Amino acid sequence: MQRRALLAGLAAMPLARTRTARAQSFPDRALTMIVAFPAGGGTDLAARPMARIMEKYLGQPVVVTNRGGAAGEIGFTELARARPDGYTIGFINTPTIVTIPIERPQARFRLDDFAPVLNIVDDPGAIWVLPDSPIRSVADLVAEAKKRPGQISYGTSGIGSDDHLAMLALERVTGTKFLHVPFAGGAPVRTATLSRQIELAVTNIGEAIGDYRQGMFRAIGQMGTTRWPVMADVPTFREQGFDVVEGSMRGLAAPAGLPRPVLDRIVEAARQAAADPEWQAVATQLSLPLRLLGPDEYRAELVAMRTQYEKLWAAHPWRE
Repeated sequence: MQRRALLAGLAAMPLARTRTARAQSFPDRALTMIVAFPAGGGTDLAARPMARIMEKYLGQPVVVTNRGGAAGEIGFTELARARPDGYTIGFINTPTIVTIPIERPQARFRLDDFAPVLNIVDDPGAIWVLPDSPIRSVADLVAEAKKRPGQISYGTSGIGSDDHLAMLALERVTGTKFLHVPFAGGAPVRTATLSRQIELAVTNIGEAIGDYRQGMFRAIGQMGTTRWPVMADVPTFREQGFDVVEGSMRGLAAPAGLPRPVLDRIVEAARQAAADPEWQAVATQLSLPLRLLGPDEYRAELVAMRTQYEKLWAAHPWRE
């Protein structure tokens, strides 16, 4: 038995050396960064400059690939099923990275299929209307919804998205009902609102701050626990008497099973990119609410969120 164990150990040594050598030489070719939402949305706007800046620290191109659809399920599935060698990474978003497997048993990924790398953005939600809308506050919206139950249309980035869950929370606390129109991402929500196909855009602040600054959208409330300084004139839902807090964390992840040295290399490059003056300038220009969390902190936050949404699903399933 001792001899067999010795022989098995000797046989494993070349494989271990090969894996170590591969990790030390990583990366020696281009990486792919999967974005599970269409181009032009909040995730894409953050992912593209981050990918470009990470190239400086990885020494290889990082090619962004959009795989939108099914509220992120298509892109998340592709990321989860990719080879865990470090050459495929992606952006993951809350709450859909945890809510999709809860609401869809047939989903082809689970939270444990991912190795968190670095959370970058924590973006509160908001409700937006066109400038000529008579709705000026959350109270106005609730009053109008009670006059027209189930008729006020709102767009989100999909069923189970933070935008959708926020509106369901508003329905619960006010006894109202709205008409949900899900889209594949924030960009088509914007288009549908500007063209007056829907009455409300429910998106993260970072996705609509440009339109807000140009006077194309007006926010009736933001969903953070406190006012975001960039929109200090817009009160939170809680300030207006409605206990609704919701938002979206966005960060980098890789397929589970990544060798630790490779994961550490990607984490290092991501941290360097996040501290880079070029990224800081981009984040300021895009008004991205930044919140950096390392791999372990990030995973702990995601696991806690999964527990929270499992309890919510058991009490109030958010099926359409």
